[in-house]
Amino acid sequence: MTPALAEVRRLVASRGGSEDWRFWGPYLSERQWGTVREDYSADGQAWEYLSHEQSRSRAYRWGEDGLAGFSDERSRLCLGLALWNGKDPILKERLFGLTNSEGNHGEDVKELYYYLDATPTHSYLKYLYKYPQREFPYAQLVAENRRRGKLDPEFELLDTGIFDDNRYFDVFVEYAKASPKDVLMKITVHNRGPEAASLHVLPHLWYRNTWSWRTGVTRPELRQVGPGRVRAERIHLGEYRWDCEGAPPLLFTENDTNTKRLFGHETEERFFKDGIHERVVRNHPEAVNPALVGTKAAAHYLLEIPAGESREVRVRLTSVAGFLASAEHPHPTATKAPVSDFADFEAILSQRRQEADEFYDSVQRDITDADARAVQRQAFAGLIWSRQFYRFDVRKWLMGDPAQPAPPPERKRGRNADWTHLNNGDVLSMPDKWEFPWFASWDLAFHCIPQALIDPEFAKDQLVLLTREWYMHPNGQLPAYEWAFGDVNPPVHAWATWRVFQIDRKVRRMIAPGDPGDLAFLERVFHKLLLNFTWWVNRKDAQGRNIFQGGFLGLDNIGVFDRSAPLPSGGHINQADGTSWMAMYSLNLMRIALELARHNASYGDIATKFFEHFLNIAAAINGVGEGTLGLWDPQDEFYYDQLHLADGHAIPLKVRSMVGLIPLFAVETMEDELLSALPEFQERMHWFLEHRPDLAALVSRWHECGRGERHLLSLLRGHRMKCLLRRMLDPNEFLSEYGIRSLSKIHEKEPYRFERCNSERHEVHYCPGESAGGLFGGNSNWRGPIWLPVNFLIIESLQRFHHYYGDDFKVECPTGSGQYLTLDAIARELGLRLSRLFLRGPDGIRPVLNSHSKLATDPHFADYVLFHEYFHGDTGRGCGANHQTGWTGLITKLLFPRHQAVEESPRTAPVTPCH
Repeated sequence: MTPALAEVRRLVASRGGSEDWRFWGPYLSERQWGTVREDYSADGQAWEYLSHEQSRSRAYRWGEDGLAGFSDERSRLCLGLALWNGKDPILKERLFGLTNSEGNHGEDVKELYYYLDATPTHSYLKYLYKYPQREFPYAQLVAENRRRGKLDPEFELLDTGIFDDNRYFDVFVEYAKASPKDVLMKITVHNRGPEAASLHVLPHLWYRNTWSWRTGVTRPELRQVGPGRVRAERIHLGEYRWDCEGAPPLLFTENDTNTKRLFGHETEERFFKDGIHERVVRNHPEAVNPALVGTKAAAHYLLEIPAGESREVRVRLTSVAGFLASAEHPHPTATKAPVSDFADFEAILSQRRQEADEFYDSVQRDITDADARAVQRQAFAGLIWSRQFYRFDVRKWLMGDPAQPAPPPERKRGRNADWTHLNNGDVLSMPDKWEFPWFASWDLAFHCIPQALIDPEFAKDQLVLLTREWYMHPNGQLPAYEWAFGDVNPPVHAWATWRVFQIDRKVRRMIAPGDPGDLAFLERVFHKLLLNFTWWVNRKDAQGRNIFQGGFLGLDNIGVFDRSAPLPSGGHINQADGTSWMAMYSLNLMRIALELARHNASYGDIATKFFEHFLNIAAAINGVGEGTLGLWDPQDEFYYDQLHLADGHAIPLKVRSMVGLIPLFAVETMEDELLSALPEFQERMHWFLEHRPDLAALVSRWHECGRGERHLLSLLRGHRMKCLLRRMLDPNEFLSEYGIRSLSKIHEKEPYRFERCNSERHEVHYCPGESAGGLFGGNSNWRGPIWLPVNFLIIESLQRFHHYYGDDFKVECPTGSGQYLTLDAIARELGLRLSRLFLRGPDGIRPVLNSHSKLATDPHFADYVLFHEYFHGDTGRGCGANHQTGWTGLITKLLFPRHQAVEESPRTAPVTPCH
């Protein structure tokens, strides 16, 4: 990224604190209803406690949601959009979707919307919502999906036929900032239908309700102070001015719960959260405040749009203090001081668009394919739009609020009762702001890789936040997600920390050659991860033999049993993935410690600890030494979980799944140059290997030099790696046209059956699309689909193996083809297959969109890419959450032509081998 670029200057100014360009951003959730943090029920039924039907009338306790939402960094003052086509029973203020019990594959948003563009400082953003001109089929979507079973496809909005004759509006929303606190919002509505149509467009401005939960809190105020102008005042936020072009009618109400509608409680209050809905849709003028004051306001535009034409709405939100400051000391990236007549509006918007183009031209300078550039830019947009303010104080949530009725006492012994230290109020990267509008710790670690490509400071801040005292449990456990903070996710944070450090160092060295990187960040996170590693060792190694458990570990239904629940037979499962993740964790922490030891020799001792710990885990998983368990099956040449029964018997669970491929992830190469710089570490390492030659010979291949003067640490010797790759690269097993499947296709004809436990039969079938069962809610599936995060780790692991073995080490790819490729070439091939999910194929179709012909071929749909949670193992069709740009955003890294290069490798060509 070129320092002279305007967007880069804004990033630098934000980092240095001179100008807070991140103060405003797309921080609103897309679904606050149905979340755990809004659930005050006795039984924890979050989806039912606050429903979509209630959401328009009920003030939220912990956040806000909205359509194309924008807010300050704590979502105190919110800007968004509402629409009404004149036919719907409700005002469209937020996205609609099905709850977990309503959808045949769990919760599912039933709307069509897209994140089209965004810059890291939110200086420019673009969003698209597709709104039918006929009545939105709410009831049909609920009824038909409830009727369908797990084996049926999901019934989507397009399947209702409501878009078949193009009677819909394309509603584009653009945000641009003239300065950090001067926000321009432009709404452009296209009528795609064959006839003229009218649309009510209502930009909204409102305050998050922070006053109803305790007494003595000053209520903020929105007040009309002139035609089309609103003054917004709130303590600690200051005064803002909201201008609406054309002086439309302004509607005011209060962001308070309508207790009469929801609970039948009479009240003296007259104006509620649903007041604007009541005024516009139900024509109840008494529902809005005639005094033109409140905490929620809307500008009411009625647009008449001829067929094939478009109309625009423009509003502007400006900090009065910011306006005065910018008028006196104009910022170098601003144009002119804000003016009420919108004279400079289009000039600023055009400038920010141009600056966004220049920024991405720099980021994508090595990508020559126009389609790949467009896909990558939309993926970056999705990552940025998925930043959300997340507020949750678990102790207050459990105890209740002073000004509200006391919650049921059962909650104090229920969900998250052991996480009372957790008190979050930060902007976080969300997996999907509708389906998963809460942080998930292992998802977030993956998000940080693509975030670091365009905004390293944000990525680093995210990794630091997760390890802070108000997130991490005092015992060292990282919070999983709000449905169960105590669930266990794979320990990928050390890997993400090291990779973000490398990416950031590469950027820093473009400006200052020789920059050692952000060592303070690396050290800060490292110390907290030491606590987390200790938690893992103490809690998830039941027999103290370096074989780990962990539960479902993010892979939901991949196992024979629910791995997070007590087994029907008693006992426990020794997990090949849990053990491999810990081996990888050891190597990641060792590598970080070695980097820190370059600058502080005391870290060499810690690096030694993790080196030895890795070798002990490697010995255990491979069955080295007397009394070790071993999870390698020499007959099948694959790693399997083992069921350990209460009577001491061990039974391998021979499901050929991603669990058995995860041992590939535990791999690290080290250069002699690094070891020579750390003589104490090198001396201890050699002593250990001399006294444990079994480990050195069987696992580490330490005494064999690789390409150049490199050494390899891995769970796999060359032979075992080839065995795994033979299965992984077999089209009849794991290798799909679009990546590596999560379960071998062999289980399509040969399902795995287990019948020992209480005579109950358990089966695992290959299921390449949505889940055919209800395990973990039934809304995700690890029994066949392709998942980006584990595919990404496979690619990186192959790159590291190639870094050691070089071009002489080749493997048949695909298996049975007679074609032999280097590990680097295989990594490239897998990257290309994953990229095919999103890029136009020879037939002009993007496989990810091939669920409906209109998505795939209509010119108003086909270039708007969706980044799904996972992908059909045979066809590449997108499955699950359809805006999970979070970890699916890893595709941004793979679209770079040099994605195969390992960052910061000291040597890239063979040198004299060591002897």
